Amino acid sequence: MDVLTFNLNNPSRERAQRQLYWLAARPEQILVLTETAPSDGCDFLADRFEAAGFRVVFPRPERGERGVMIVSRLPLEAATTLSSYLPHRGVSVTVATTAGPLDIIGLYVPSRDATPAKTDRKRRFLEEAGRAIPSGTTGARLLIGDFNILEPKHEPRYPFFKPFEYAFYEGLEAAGYGDAFRQLHPTAAEHSWVGRTGDGYRYDHAHISAALVGAIHGCHYVHEPRTRSDRLTDHSALAVQLDVAPETQLRVSDPTDLGAAGALF
Repeated sequence: MDVLTFNLNNPSRERAQRQLYWLAARPEQILVLTETAPSDGCDFLADRFEAAGFRVVFPRPERGERGVMIVSRLPLEAATTLSSYLPHRGVSVTVATTAGPLDIIGLYVPSRDATPAKTDRKRRFLEEAGRAIPSGTTGARLLIGDFNILEPKHEPRYPFFKPFEYAFYEGLEAAGYGDAFRQLHPTAAEHSWVGRTGDGYRYDHAHISAALVGAIHGCHYVHEPRTRSDRLTDHSALAVQLDVAPETQLRVSDPTDLGAAGALF
C-alpha cells in the first residue's frame, strides 16, 4: 500500500486543474492532501475524484481556515476527525488490509508567526493532537501530513522554533512512533519547503507505529511539484511505501476524463 501527502496550498481553480492531472497519474492508493480550504479549487478536486469513484473524506473548514482531504482508491472502514479543536486539521481513516485494520491519520498543523494568538493556537492544537493520537505501541497506524514542525536535530538549526514544537516530534517517538523517513535515511538532509531566502525546512512527515516498522519499504520526497517551471505548490510531496496489502480496491476511473458533461476547461 502506497500513501502520498501533498500540500495543495489552497489552489485556485486553474492550479487545481493542473494538480488534478499530476495527482491522477500518481501510483499511490491514498492521497493525504493538506492546506485545504472551502474554495473553488479544493471543491473542484473533491468533486472530480468523487465523480471518478474515489472515496473522498473532506471535512470542509470554516472560511479562513485550512484542513485535510483524504482521497482513496481503497474502501474506508471508518472516517473521523481527530479531536474537537480545529477538527478539520486532523482526519483519521481506517483501511482493511490482509494483516488487519490500518489507521491513517492526516495532519495539517497550524503555522504561526511571533504573535501570542497564533503561537497559543499552534501550541493548543499540538497538545490536543498529542492527547488524541493513540499509542504507537498498539495497532498499525500511519501519521502523515504537513506538521509545520522540525525534528530536534534538523539541519540547519533555526532559533525561532520553540520547545513545544520540538516536543511534539519527541512526544511521537516517546509514544511508540518512528519517523519513517529517518528509519530509511538516518543522515540524509532533505527539505520539503524552501523559503525565499533559500533556507530549507523538513515540514512534511510520516510517522509509523511499532507494528509497521518491519513493513516500511520506502519513504522519499517528491520535489517535482515544487520545483517544476509551472510550480504546482510550495511544498514537496512525501511518498510512503508499505509492504501491506489492502483487502479490496474500489473500481475507479480517470478523474481527468469525465466526458463532455464534466469537461475540465
